[in-house]
Amino acid sequence: MADFQVVVADPDSGTTFQRDVDGQDANRFLGKSIGEDVDGGAVGLDGYSVEITGGSDEAGRPMRGDVSGPDLKEVLLDGGTGYAPSRDGERRRVTVRGGEVSESVVQINAKISERGDTAVEELLGEGDDEDAE
Repeated sequence: MADFQVVVADPDSGTTFQRDVDGQDANRFLGKSIGEDVDGGAVGLDGYSVEITGGSDEAGRPMRGDVSGPDLKEVLLDGGTGYAPSRDGERRRVTVRGGEVSESVVQINAKISERGDTAVEELLGEGDDEDAE
């Protein structure tokens, strides 16, 4: 059974929310690729839709949207996700994970693509801990 930590970004407010997802909710992400939409109910955002923007596996290797499939691949990079060159023209062969979500992925990055009627903070219960202290 898949287990993910999903980091949901709210582009309007600039805040992020971390949610642990398992069971049926995690299965909604399996087989989806970077750029695809998933029902927000999987992360507690009923009525919302979230777009997968990236992720990483258990070793911290990033997912790349331009690499097909869910497997590890060695690609020659000159910059972008997974490699930052230290000088102009530098390239390096780097192991990255494909852009499809599989059970090897432990963190999924997503952003809100379609909004619902209720506020994000209200659905995710953020800010309630501050009042309790």
